Amino acid sequence: MVRTYFLLVWTWTRAAAAYPVSFAMMVVLGFAIAAIDVGVILIIFANTTSLAGFSREEVLFLYGAANLAFTICDTFVSNLDRVSGHIKAGTLDTFLIRPAGAWIQLAADRFMATRIGRILQAGLVLGYAVAALGPGWGRAWMIPVMVVTGVVIFAALWTIAGALQFLLTDAPEVVNTLTYGSSQLTQYPLSVYGRDLVRGVTYVLPLAFVNWQPGLYVLGRDDPFGTPAFMRFAGPAAALVLALAAALVWRQGIRHYRSTGS
Repeated sequence: MVRTYFLLVWTWTRAAAAYPVSFAMMVVLGFAIAAIDVGVILIIFANTTSLAGFSREEVLFLYGAANLAFTICDTFVSNLDRVSGHIKAGTLDTFLIRPAGAWIQLAADRFMATRIGRILQAGLVLGYAVAALGPGWGRAWMIPVMVVTGVVIFAALWTIAGALQFLLTDAPEVVNTLTYGSSQLTQYPLSVYGRDLVRGVTYVLPLAFVNWQPGLYVLGRDDPFGTPAFMRFAGPAAALVLALAAALVWRQGIRHYRSTGS
């Protein structure tokens, strides 16, 4: 299954690389567009010394961790949001009759290797923030854990969003609020939001485990909302539960799919 996915990815990458100048320009453009979000953060801190009690480097750390996880998923699985288009065009049937799983094929469909520029931008921001903050190894071990946890959570959200398009075939933008909307929410400290919203993204939709809860541990900060300390380490479990739920939702979507007949 993994081999099939990367064979499909390589096919699309090789096709894009056939035009090296265009490929390089798109990578640079993706890097530049992603940097706009960092520019917004820098503008904010040009007018203040803290945001909801967090310094510039701490905010960049939270942004970098969340955005690195998100851009990895945006690159490798975001094409799941094309499900409704395939349903309406009648092309989804071709994915279902092939020996490879439909999820693998849809995730790799029209893979855009040029999005690697966005991953690079997020990685550089995270690297800068970690170097500036200098967390000791006693806490820095959490950083790769939180990135992997974030990848699983965002991949699960994309899977759920794709599965919902079996039902909401005319509203892909609505279900995309699960993915791109979640990314925007996690770019800043959750302390800028209301308590009820933070509870919702902690105990219902576990976005707080993308960067907030593990990030508080890395930064040595207490949760301003009083969440128990053990929650800093609950990210992998929350990601696993959401991934299992996403797999179930996807399976139900596939089972209840009815061909367009075209």
